[in-house]
Amino acid sequence: MQLGEVVGTVVCTRKVPVWSGQRLRLVQPIREDGKPQGRPVVALDVVSSGEGQRVFFVKGREAAQAIADPVNPADAAIVVLVDRIET
Repeated sequence: MQLGEVVGTVVCTRKVPVWSGQRLRLVQPIREDGKPQGRPVVALDVVSSGEGQRVFFVKGREAAQAIADPVNPADAAIVVLVDRIET
């Protein structure tokens, strides 16, 4: 899992049918201190995140397993909403 911040929504005219009802979000990977780390990623939102919210997202095969039909082409998925980080 990787920490990120939702920075936008991706709008598509057509999506994969098994993604029906799911939003696509633009997620900026971040470090614990909130500084950006790397390039933004388009992720399937299965937890109803909001813009500006910190989240954990997964990439690769784990992303496809975030929804009921694991045979889908998801490369990244938001799986956790972060309430706070304690150090």
